[in-house]
Amino acid sequence: MKCLFIESLGIAAPGLAGWSQARAVLRGQQPYVAQELETYQPNLLPPNERRRATPAVRLAFRVAEEAVAGSSLTADHLAGVFATAEADTSVLHRICSALAEDSRAVSPTDFHNSVHNAAAGYWSIAAAAKLPSVTLTAHDATFMAGLIEAYGLVHGDGYSVLLTAYDLRPPEPLFGGRPLLCNAGVALVLTAERTERSLAQLDIAPTSVSETTMRDASLETLRLGNPACRALPLMHLLAAEESGDVCLAGTGEQRWQLRVQWL
Repeated sequence: MKCLFIESLGIAAPGLAGWSQARAVLRGQQPYVAQELETYQPNLLPPNERRRATPAVRLAFRVAEEAVAGSSLTADHLAGVFATAEADTSVLHRICSALAEDSRAVSPTDFHNSVHNAAAGYWSIAAAAKLPSVTLTAHDATFMAGLIEAYGLVHGDGYSVLLTAYDLRPPEPLFGGRPLLCNAGVALVLTAERTERSLAQLDIAPTSVSETTMRDASLETLRLGNPACRALPLMHLLAAEESGDVCLAGTGEQRWQLRVQWL
């Protein structure tokens, strides 16, 4: 398979509020402390849209904006892959609760935000991003599925791609059926060719080895606690500025080797 180049990235998770903090933690330069993320105000959204934006949209914008800020490319020159296992479960919960009432009155704003690709829609409008955009889900393998989709857009269609993966902790009673532990997201800008901003070369190949885990127990809990955090082993290599291999689980029995060559 052809390689990808990672030009920039963004991350938001408890105790990893942005790439600067995450890099220090993942390098072992400071201890991991799982502090909750503060509410984010997306820079690209105008005030009216910002008020309507859900927590899932805000989280997606948070990591996407950080990744684009570090890239040589502007948002309107990037195709999009938005990967979210559960999308906005708070909206789903409110709609289901409303439908259980006698009035069955669903909020128009909730209805507007209920589609799985809501974040992609907000992004395409706010960023004037007219290139193709895909929104997908693959349960706990959602990040890896998004990376494979991004690979296809880069090498099959010739686009540079913004990959954004994000998921929220569901409210009760949905949490009982899908116990995601926290809000978290990651984003990568991926290109076919090396640029002056490229951080690493990434080769992807199927493998039969077990998926890579995190040595730190708290970070391993985080990795398992949100589908977007399945990217943490890759982020660890990038933070260390090291070349090496990690394995991420794909859908079904698939396993994928990610070979990172630091540039």
